[in-house]
Amino acid sequence: MSAAALPITVEFLLTSARHARPFAADVRFQPDGRPKPVVVFVHGFKGFKDWGHFNVLADYFAAHGFAFVKLNMSHNGLVLGGTGDLEDLEAFGRNNFTLELDDLGSLLDYLTTAASSVLPAAEVDFQRIYLVGHSRGGGVAMLKAAEDARIRAVAAWAPINNVNPRWSDTVMQQWKQDGVQYIDNARTKQRMPLYYQLVEDFEANQTRLDIPGNVREKLRQPLLILHGDQDETLPVQMAHDLKSWKPDAELVIVPGAGHMFGGKHPWDEDTLPELTQHIADRTIAFFRAH
Repeated sequence: MSAAALPITVEFLLTSARHARPFAADVRFQPDGRPKPVVVFVHGFKGFKDWGHFNVLADYFAAHGFAFVKLNMSHNGLVLGGTGDLEDLEAFGRNNFTLELDDLGSLLDYLTTAASSVLPAAEVDFQRIYLVGHSRGGGVAMLKAAEDARIRAVAAWAPINNVNPRWSDTVMQQWKQDGVQYIDNARTKQRMPLYYQLVEDFEANQTRLDIPGNVREKLRQPLLILHGDQDETLPVQMAHDLKSWKPDAELVIVPGAGHMFGGKHPWDEDTLPELTQHIADRTIAFFRAH
């Protein structure tokens, strides 16, 4: 993609009624005066909107006629005006799934009510909103679509299929006793806290956070599931389970693909990893059909 063909980027801040922590989002599109369908991208665990190749991905969707929106979840560990990487570990430890669902809801509310303050109305069509979620973000995207009819279709890339904490009884007991457990970030070498409130949030919101039940009973929108057969993080069986819960979902198993579909952070190239471009093309075709 040449520099002359790059889309424009509009950055904006979001707020939530649940907390006092503003969080960043941006949209990329080709300014041609035609209303474009909107794709909202939801990052995963230990991710953020500008991770790795995500900006190249945004340019790619924009070049194919979409307005591509990315957001930082409010408690993902980034700080406005900070380093651009995970640095607020206290916020990271206080994150949970209902916070992320509500952050995504705040973005959708902004797009459908207040976005005209920063986005030309002629360039975007908020009657056609699609979600793409990666990993944990794929689970969040499916849950949000199950409760929000503004979303027309969902593409889940290597998604989780359950938010129920999957630790052993021993770990759970120690976690509750200590109030915190720590996980390692292999990329940054940080020890990252997870406070026990994550479990308490799940237990208090089990119906809302039940991916199997919501996919079976409430997710009416078309669903595309893409998963690599070499995923080193989430087993490909998770994708087959999702398909069994929603038989009309489209399932694509990508040969040779790991969890990030060839991406890494940082990403210094101006083209997508081959496997990411493949799933982006499948996603673009899916959204155009719906």
